[in-house]
Amino acid sequence: MKSLVLPTVKFTEEQNEFRKEVRQFLKDEEAKGSFERTCDTWLNGYSEEFSKKIGAKGLIGMTWPKEYGGQERSMIERYIVTEEFLAAGAPVALHWIADRQSGPLFLRYGTEEQKQYFLPKIAKGECYFSIGLSEPNSGSDLASVSTRAEKTEGGWILNGSKTWTSGAHHSNYMITLCRTSPQDPNNRHAGLSQLVVDLSAPGVTIQPIQYLTGAPHFNEVFFESVFIPDDRVVGEIGNGWKQGMAELAFERSGPERILSTFPLLDEMIEIFKENKDENGLKEATKLLARMWSLRSMSIGVAKMLEEGEEVGIIAALVKNMGTEFEQSVPEIARLLISCQPRLDGESRFERFMAQSILHAPGFTLRGGTTEILNGIVAKGVVNS
Repeated sequence: MKSLVLPTVKFTEEQNEFRKEVRQFLKDEEAKGSFERTCDTWLNGYSEEFSKKIGAKGLIGMTWPKEYGGQERSMIERYIVTEEFLAAGAPVALHWIADRQSGPLFLRYGTEEQKQYFLPKIAKGECYFSIGLSEPNSGSDLASVSTRAEKTEGGWILNGSKTWTSGAHHSNYMITLCRTSPQDPNNRHAGLSQLVVDLSAPGVTIQPIQYLTGAPHFNEVFFESVFIPDDRVVGEIGNGWKQGMAELAFERSGPERILSTFPLLDEMIEIFKENKDENGLKEATKLLARMWSLRSMSIGVAKMLEEGEEVGIIAALVKNMGTEFEQSVPEIARLLISCQPRLDGESRFERFMAQSILHAPGFTLRGGTTEILNGIVAKGVVNS
């Protein structure tokens, strides 16, 4: 077996100064009441006003070419920004998917018209995307998707459905994986393509699925004879599997797979400090050590992405270990601090506990289940 080696990244003085600027911006915005700190905000913190404010500061699409609204900054600088937003519990869900993977997908596979049309809007925090992968009868087996697009004059007619689609009820578009030719029993990954679906188009129905909190987040999305113009095909017809897997590398490796419950961990440490609880601090230190190791791995993947290296296997590993860590934070916190978790609790710890407990079951499902990721890692390492 081949070992997995990640680069070590040391932040420069300029990058550390940049981090301070971002952190101060967030402190100022929280003090002004622009947002209230919560857990799991990258998938549940929706604020059009805040997304546009971030876009105006040039903090969306940071690594993209300036001609498309980007800032041509490094992947490490982008990592700093995403990490600070997550640690602050700021509402970034609206633009998150478009910034993280839809934009890079267009940059790599999109036409010039698609880049010119979508990317500047995304960078301004004005255009929001969802991911159309999972289906009701497919589970984690993406190769079995049955949503189908048939060729017609000037475009495609799309029929089928997607489920567990994060944020579709707030999004403008969805990049949808579908069949554009019959399934080949000898190559289940063939015949798949990616189409940009306007979620306001005739024939699109979105039905929100409530979280345990009672709030909508996931969605079922139905397509009934939805017309997709030819100029909304992403990349090549039949190349959807390869494109989708490249897209998932961006999705699985970022700090959002480590920091969803960080506000709870941070609040827990503050309580231990205030109470001079040495045993509590000792247990919290164990969590911080795990988090720091995972963070180092995640930053290493960001460096590899910047250098154009293949990161599919290591991204799956980081996602797997990271989401298990996120789930462990509320489990350990409830054993160390007695409280009644409530979404409307008087203390932040009560609220963060409730948010973390109610959201945590989805951590090891979204972006690929633990079982699927274990398989990717095992096959990839053995075959390399």
